[in-house]
Amino acid sequence: MGSIKSTAIKRFGDELISKYGSRFSTDFEKNKQVLMEIKNIQSKKARNILAGYITRKMKQIEKTGI
Repeated sequence: MGSIKSTAIKRFGDELISKYGSRFSTDFEKNKQVLMEIKNIQSKKARNILAGYITRKMKQIEKTGI
């Protein structure tokens, strides 16, 4: 089982997907690079958690076709 993401991660991730959705993909490594270009996130752990959340959401969007 995975861990539960905080509300701040979800809110920020959803905001980034709505603004920059076309730049993100289902590839975790690519999403980390895009996050470094878009926002200067100091914490490596926070960046990875956010990139993982965005990757998961993009896979859900791809699967449902929204």
